[in-house]
Amino acid sequence: MTFHATISGVPRIGPDRELKKALEAYWRGDSTGRELAGVATKLTNDYTDQLITAGLDSAPYAGRSFYDAILDTSALLGTLPERVADIPDHSNDGLPGFIDRYFAAARGTAELPASAMTKWFDTNYHYIVPELSADTTFSLDDHAFLEDLRDQIKRAGTAVRPVLIGPLTYLSLARTTDGSKTLDLLEDLFATYARLLPRIADRGAEWVQIDEPTLVTDIPEDVTQRVRAGYEKLAQAHPELKILVQTYFEDGDRAIATLSGTGVAAFGVDLVYGGVELASWTGEELLVAGIVDGRNVWRTNMDQALQTLGTLAHRGPVAVSTSCSLLHVPYTLEREDLGPVQEWLAFGKEKIAEVAALSAALRGEDVSEFFKASREAIAAREASPLSHNEQVRARTAAITAADRQRSSIKERQEAQRESLNLPPLPTTTIGSFPQTREIRSARARWRRGQIDGEAYKQAMVDEVRDVIGRQEALGLDVLVHGEPERNDMVQYFSEQLEGYLSTDHAWVQSYGSRCVRPPIIYGDVHRPEPMTVEWYKVAQSFTDKPVKGMLTGPVTMLAWSFVRDDQPLGDTADQVALALRDEISDLIDAGAQIIQVDEPAIRELLPLREANQPAYLEWAVGSFRLATAGAPNAVQIHTHMCYSEFNELIDTVSNLDADVTSIEAARNGMQVLAALKDAGYELGVGPGVWDIHSPRVPQQDEVDALLAAALDSVDPQLLWVNPDCGLKTRGWEETTASLKVLVEAARKARA
Repeated sequence: MTFHATISGVPRIGPDRELKKALEAYWRGDSTGRELAGVATKLTNDYTDQLITAGLDSAPYAGRSFYDAILDTSALLGTLPERVADIPDHSNDGLPGFIDRYFAAARGTAELPASAMTKWFDTNYHYIVPELSADTTFSLDDHAFLEDLRDQIKRAGTAVRPVLIGPLTYLSLARTTDGSKTLDLLEDLFATYARLLPRIADRGAEWVQIDEPTLVTDIPEDVTQRVRAGYEKLAQAHPELKILVQTYFEDGDRAIATLSGTGVAAFGVDLVYGGVELASWTGEELLVAGIVDGRNVWRTNMDQALQTLGTLAHRGPVAVSTSCSLLHVPYTLEREDLGPVQEWLAFGKEKIAEVAALSAALRGEDVSEFFKASREAIAAREASPLSHNEQVRARTAAITAADRQRSSIKERQEAQRESLNLPPLPTTTIGSFPQTREIRSARARWRRGQIDGEAYKQAMVDEVRDVIGRQEALGLDVLVHGEPERNDMVQYFSEQLEGYLSTDHAWVQSYGSRCVRPPIIYGDVHRPEPMTVEWYKVAQSFTDKPVKGMLTGPVTMLAWSFVRDDQPLGDTADQVALALRDEISDLIDAGAQIIQVDEPAIRELLPLREANQPAYLEWAVGSFRLATAGAPNAVQIHTHMCYSEFNELIDTVSNLDADVTSIEAARNGMQVLAALKDAGYELGVGPGVWDIHSPRVPQQDEVDALLAAALDSVDPQLLWVNPDCGLKTRGWEETTASLKVLVEAARKARA
């Protein structure tokens, strides 16, 4: 009943984004539930088969997920938000009965707001935040999950290992609607899992994986004791069902210390982003060693990995695995053409092969050819001149503290009031406007060579003219050009910066049906020529109102890319910052008075343990300030942050020293405002008053109330009125209607 090779989790969107397309067709009413369920089932079956064919003898199975694993858990536990409870079970063949309530929680409806959405630990994946209260009772709605599990085991055998989100992690990531503490429900939730595990065993499972990444974070001693007691009960719930507790993203030794001796049969640990010593592991339990990087795309150093595994195997039983779920990397390299860099890389399928090869080598099998190819690729990367640019390195080495410093905020605010002459509560948007079918079609025809560059550029100029006209008609105060020419806020810049590579098919899931293609940073980053200046000039030529220059900040350019792993992140961030500093200088020369440098990911990369956070914040804040500190006082620097918990980072937001910061706030009811007020925040701020990730038009009284709450916490002279995020994924009808509500709320508040 043991195993030797596995991965810790699987992607679900499909190598060609099959689930995305099926979801969106279903939401539009263009397909049936049976068709959607069929796509999800096929993707799940195909991936299980791929793992077993590759030589893995245990395959994680989280069931058919239609949006998000945490949301799946809420459905399983009967804790979907109370406001969706009146939506009846859906009888569409092939889908769970709760599917309409499930999608209402994820996306909202015309009448109901969506649940909050935020980042999964320090990754760019988003989860739907559970909404609980002191009165929450857990009621298993497990029929669909168990039937799917039974069918999967019947089809693929007992190598199938069901995966659950652990009780501690689920509650730690949840919020309450009544001010109670989510962890007050911990014992009840463990008792619910104790009822679920025998049902899983009855379907034929020999192992169950329970994901507890929260165990690698700073948790109080009293909580660790409660978790230990909970797992002792789970181990006894069905003693023949073996429990693997899986951690990732940090050192797993603390989790082993907490749960060793409880009856848990195996510990999954991250040996890439955590330590390899594992002093607390006695060798009595199986160690599922996450030695292959599940978050980045570089080949594993097979010799070093095997040496680490061999050392551990002398202490006890070891299975080879990935550091985390392969949700975070693309499916395969097979369809890419990335030149010499391709040989340096391993996507999902290639990582599975690395796991299989390491497991075989650990058991004494001959996989020398695989190791040889890996060794040669790593040596080629180390020797390649593609990785190094001496001019960039010299410029980075010459950075001084003065390069990261602007004048005082009071001096800047006075200069900007005079230069901009904006009304109180100025209205704006975050940057992008709807990427219509016409825009996507023009881009696709240009890339296929069906239209030339001039025709494509003219089509985009026409779009900019239209967007500017729409904003003026709505009465917005500070305009944007709408970004029709941009495919993605990181990819667009990566395609114009040296040191970056873009892919053609390397999609990963960001949330729900939203997918991105993170670029790859393979070398020293620099800007050959201006990237956005001409588009700013085009937009400003169509209006007398100020148009923002729009850039993506250095931390986000790293966070939403696959970064090089051969130098410190801070060094790469400074290289990107210098490229942006040059772009800002050129925008100012072109007449830009307001420049937005988005950093939605700055909270995302924050280390999970408090002791490691100051060093990160020093280089992250420093790189943003390096990019922006060259702007004169009269030029207003904006930044934008979204879908992370910012309450504990108000000092960091202040330290960025942007003149105005727009922050996602609508979904969580403006919770960030109390922190702003307590901190005596003195910079401009725009807490979002419209949740753009839900396909609904906000009611006037909703936006009025959010703006009123903002005015209770923020000096009116510092407050901006804006949506939560960019409008790229929305349609024009809902965008226009929602912005009318936003502008009207500002008008009434001014009065």
